[in-house]
Amino acid sequence: MGKLLYGAVKTEIAFDDRVLAHLQAVISSKLRRGESFFLNWKDDPSVGDGHSAIWIGPGIPLYFKYYGGRPIDLNRQWLEQLTLSAGSNGGLQLSDEPVSLTTSTPRND
Repeated sequence: MGKLLYGAVKTEIAFDDRVLAHLQAVISSKLRRGESFFLNWKDDPSVGDGHSAIWIGPGIPLYFKYYGGRPIDLNRQWLEQLTLSAGSNGGLQLSDEPVSLTTSTPRND
């Protein structure tokens, strides 16, 4: 389980390493273009089973901490889905990884 450390106070947000790698790819792409947006996700039942959102912007410090040490193969279909979501009015909605019918992507958690 990796962590996204957000803001100057380093608020810790836990995500699976595979999810975190996809978020890092999408977030870094948006921030390189100077774009700000909300990141939304469904909370784990252990923290109340609600949902959360944070504002992602170029001036907000982010740190991605992975639990595992192996590189993670990214799912292009999921990246495209997340990127489209990030460009919407509601912001990036973290969704489950789509299952590819033509290839399987190894899970490197």
